[in-house]
Amino acid sequence: MSKMTREEMVESVPQHGFFGHPRGLGILFFVEFWERFSYYGMRAILLYYLYFTVTQGGLGLDKVTAQQIMAMYGSLIFMTGILGGWVADRLFGSRRSLMYGAILIMAGHIVLSLPFGLGAFLVSMILIIIGSGLMKPNISNVVGGLYHKNDSRLDAGFVIFYMSVNMGALLSPLIIDKVRLNIGFHEGFSIAAFGMFLAVIAYLFFQKRNLGEVENHPSNPLNTEEKKKYTKIFTYSAILIIILLSILYFIGQLTFNSISLIVLVLGIIIPIVYWLIMYKSPDIDKVEKGRLLAYVPLFLAGVLFWSIQEQGSNVLGVFAEDSTQLDLNAYGINFVIPAGWFQSINPIFIVMFAPVISFLWQKLGRFNPSTPLKFVIGLTLAGLSFIVMMIAMELQTTELMNPIWLVLSFFICVIGELCLSPTGSSVSVKLAPSAFSAQMLSLWFLTNATAQGINGQLVKLIEPLGQKYYFGLIGAIAIVVAIIVLTLTPKIKKLMQGIH
Repeated sequence: MSKMTREEMVESVPQHGFFGHPRGLGILFFVEFWERFSYYGMRAILLYYLYFTVTQGGLGLDKVTAQQIMAMYGSLIFMTGILGGWVADRLFGSRRSLMYGAILIMAGHIVLSLPFGLGAFLVSMILIIIGSGLMKPNISNVVGGLYHKNDSRLDAGFVIFYMSVNMGALLSPLIIDKVRLNIGFHEGFSIAAFGMFLAVIAYLFFQKRNLGEVENHPSNPLNTEEKKKYTKIFTYSAILIIILLSILYFIGQLTFNSISLIVLVLGIIIPIVYWLIMYKSPDIDKVEKGRLLAYVPLFLAGVLFWSIQEQGSNVLGVFAEDSTQLDLNAYGINFVIPAGWFQSINPIFIVMFAPVISFLWQKLGRFNPSTPLKFVIGLTLAGLSFIVMMIAMELQTTELMNPIWLVLSFFICVIGELCLSPTGSSVSVKLAPSAFSAQMLSLWFLTNATAQGINGQLVKLIEPLGQKYYFGLIGAIAIVVAIIVLTLTPKIKKLMQGIH
């Protein structure tokens, strides 16, 4: 089959049928909603499953190990996204890649729902990591492929699509953690598995008639020589990984802590190598090199921001369960808050305040803060969200903290996220060398992978420092780095060469 142009692929899609948008957006919205529902619902209770005792239905791991596992999980999902993009471009195309990814995620949730202990958890972890790596970058790529590049509906289409992410993330902890409390962990995981089952069935039944030929084939398929080359690369890489794991096993060092260190090293090395490949490329000019240099402090600020933000499902998840007054009878209200419900706070605030922040930037016009300044604001607010936790613990007069403090911490961090996260995606596209336009966005996603790799080691500081001083230290570091980025802002803006 001859390669279709983008225009021909777009024309193969019914261009109306979903609130004035291409009909295919509806099926992708549905699939993404259930995928995010299953993922965030699973994540809301996974931390507790890992460290609750066996008599409570958990695996009985210590809390530090449980938090390290959560950090590794998140980091590897973002790392495999790079591989998922390559697989789509060179082997299967985005459509088949996201389908294979969805099936693997569903299988992972099914395995996790079975009462087979740590072994089942490890298998599910591998399946969901690989599946998410295949699905996460490619479903967004298919959304973009539904529209002509100059289609005025394109931005609005992505807004509608990303609403599915927040809707799934908002609803699933509320439902699945309630099931966990009333019935058990595996029943909660079963609901996540059923959500992913609905996504897979809907995609298999409706994708052909709704998505036409969009991203149905690899954009740059491997030729015969490349197939041989990459077969050797992947084979040798797999052998190397097996040898490394075997050595660690025989010397008694194949532990979650050692794997966490490996993930941290990968989280540091991969973005450095990625950046150097672009910077050293003969295909970029002097202006583009300057813009890549401007990107470095923004990348580092992004890493520190996500390090704090991702601890909301990790460190703050433990804090919600162990140190927060969940029984509102203490305040005259007859209700007990499920600890997992705090994981819905982030998407609730995003849905509420994303339009407000977007409107604010538009109204400010020429007074709209520059990109580096938005990073400063976002990182400062993330630091303050942890400083608030330290202040709350200092003022605390009872054994358990008022949940309002936890809500306030989430709120401050969410406002920071709305300042920094969309700006980070946008500036990655704007600063990208023309020869690496798509890969710069992949580099931005690595800020989260690196951050969670770092978190796998940071959580070990909680016990020696105590929670109060841990929050204070991380919050203070974030604010200091924000001040450093602020002082570098004139230099960064100069290197950005006219990019606002």
